[in-house]
Amino acid sequence: MKKLYRSEKDRMVAGVLAGIGEYFKIDPTIIRLLFIVLFFVTNLFLLVAYIIAIFIIPNESRLH
Repeated sequence: MKKLYRSEKDRMVAGVLAGIGEYFKIDPTIIRLLFIVLFFVTNLFLLVAYIIAIFIIPNESRLH
């Protein structure tokens, strides 16, 4: 079973977007670019969701 986690090896801020990229087998750079575009469309909502994800999604080291 695949698990969602915050990446420790490919992180820029907290590793949330890199972890999502690894989970869906998509380049994390594409996820980051999509996040930036959607951030400007949805304004503050995505930033709040990102901050919540930092606390909800566990670090990669906790799973191994």
